[in-house]
Amino acid sequence: MTPRSTCCTPARPEICAVEAPNETGDALRPSPANVQAARVRVPGGAAHCGTQSPVLPEDEEGPLRRRKVKALDWETGAVTAAAFARFVEATGYRTEAERFGWSYVFHAHVPETSGKTLGIDGLEWWRQVHGASWAWPAGPDGAPSAPAHPVVHVSWNDARAYAEWAGGRLPREAEWEHAARGGLGDVRYPWGDADPDDEEHFPCNIWQGDFPYTNTAADGYHGTAPAISLEPNGYGLYNMVGNVWEWTADPFRLKSMKRTARNSAARPGQSKLLKGGSFLCHASYCFRYRIAARTGNTPDSSSAHTGFRVVYDVPAS
Repeated sequence: MTPRSTCCTPARPEICAVEAPNETGDALRPSPANVQAARVRVPGGAAHCGTQSPVLPEDEEGPLRRRKVKALDWETGAVTAAAFARFVEATGYRTEAERFGWSYVFHAHVPETSGKTLGIDGLEWWRQVHGASWAWPAGPDGAPSAPAHPVVHVSWNDARAYAEWAGGRLPREAEWEHAARGGLGDVRYPWGDADPDDEEHFPCNIWQGDFPYTNTAADGYHGTAPAISLEPNGYGLYNMVGNVWEWTADPFRLKSMKRTARNSAARPGQSKLLKGGSFLCHASYCFRYRIAARTGNTPDSSSAHTGFRVVYDVPAS
């Protein structure tokens, strides 16, 4: 199946070739002592998933349904660059962006000294920057990663490797939506139903202005915000929408696909589900910073607005 491309998450071309990912084993064995992120317990129960009022029906945001989920311990924010640095130091892990030698950077964030860069036809604001990685989000001519900000330029494969090392895992879609709603039930956003705007209401880090040309940064951020910033939701989780897209454990499948395509999407190497939107989302272009919104990308793809968050199963009492 050809990976489904979206406006939000640029995928690596199929022609790219890269050495095999790091082998999991002793070097990546769980090391919870190295994970310093704060956690909160999100109770289980009958979770709301989806919506009865889809904005992008082609993404199959609806219908609203109930799913039973178990209690989980959630890291309160996305994994930070500082936490990822500890992982790299402990294991010697090299991300797929580092092994490919490049990753996607938003055009306004590419340093002028980087020279000419290639873009994606129809999505020219995404530029292929050689040397862009989790440690150098804009490439080697830019600033190093900010320790308290979410780590970016991580693929699904990278996120899963970190989560396993940390003793946790990536959340499933129903778990993610349940946690994002913060106990409020059937709401559009983690804080309720009030839409963000470009002038007064800034509950999350998204684009303000004319995408992709002018970002007024009225919310205070031209790019990522610290992982722990703005107001948490009712469960104490920060930036569940906006800021960075978050990889989940699930494949990205659409029921409208033919059965053979759905089965293919569930196989290793096919598209994985992302939730939450990013600092580049805006209602005029990519209205995917809603809880029910969803998109997918290939598990080897990375970009400057994609990160992840780790959850931990609660031991049976």
